[in-house]
Amino acid sequence: MKSMTGYGRGECARDGVKVTVELSSVNRKSGEITLNLPRDLEPLEAQVRDEINKRISRGRLNVRVTVHAASSEPTTARINTALASAYAAEFARLAKELQLSGGVTLEALMRAPGVLEAEEDVVEAESFWPAVQAALQQGLDALVKMREREGTHLAKDLATRIATIQEAAGRIGQQGPQVQVQYRERLLERIRQAGLEGIAPDDERLLKEVVLFADRTDITEELTRLQSHFQQFADCLKAKEPVGRTLDFLSQEMNREVNTIGSKAQDAVISREVVTVKAELERFREQVQNVE
Repeated sequence: MKSMTGYGRGECARDGVKVTVELSSVNRKSGEITLNLPRDLEPLEAQVRDEINKRISRGRLNVRVTVHAASSEPTTARINTALASAYAAEFARLAKELQLSGGVTLEALMRAPGVLEAEEDVVEAESFWPAVQAALQQGLDALVKMREREGTHLAKDLATRIATIQEAAGRIGQQGPQVQVQYRERLLERIRQAGLEGIAPDDERLLKEVVLFADRTDITEELTRLQSHFQQFADCLKAKEPVGRTLDFLSQEMNREVNTIGSKAQDAVISREVVTVKAELERFREQVQNVE
């Protein structure tokens, strides 16, 4: 079991550049990746997303990739001779037209836009992919490790809450049969208080009323389904794949069964246990929102 919250960072220096990848994730019902790449590396976006999707299935992920030179080599420059010649010709023509003295100076030419150019190597995005991939995998390793640590704590907390719910469900199961007995006794007491004589405890009409009440208030099916959900939770704890959506579904189903028990079982003891279960289920559901 993994949490959806985590942070990872990876670096790789290769061929004179250093690539840094930072990843941070938070809760999200579905998977969402926000990717920030340098302009020259934008062609690698699909490959970066594919690598992430292999490791992360749920949560909102922010990814930042930065590239900078591994060494501080000076930038080379070159003079655009053709453009300088064009400037010189135009300057000379303008000086003649305006009847200005003095020739065109080198200083004036060097200040003209575009004459002095910095040489930049043409960046091929694919050539950076090995370094980006290495840094990305390193960052993903750190992110997944943190999510696993958080997931271990979440699993313990969820198991504790399920144990509390199971204990309450056990007490509800023990109280269930007593509800019919107590109803029968209350019915007989009301008959006696009403002064109706001649109705035996095994009277057919009395037994029929008790049976109808027992059918309306029977919670055996709901308790059985709850036990099935408890087993599914235990299976989720052993699973290697993401289980967040499964646990979210289980929390909804358990809440449905508990609501039905509360509405069917007309008993104060069971009602108190239902309140306990619903409180724990709400905390369980909140924690499940953190599980991948």
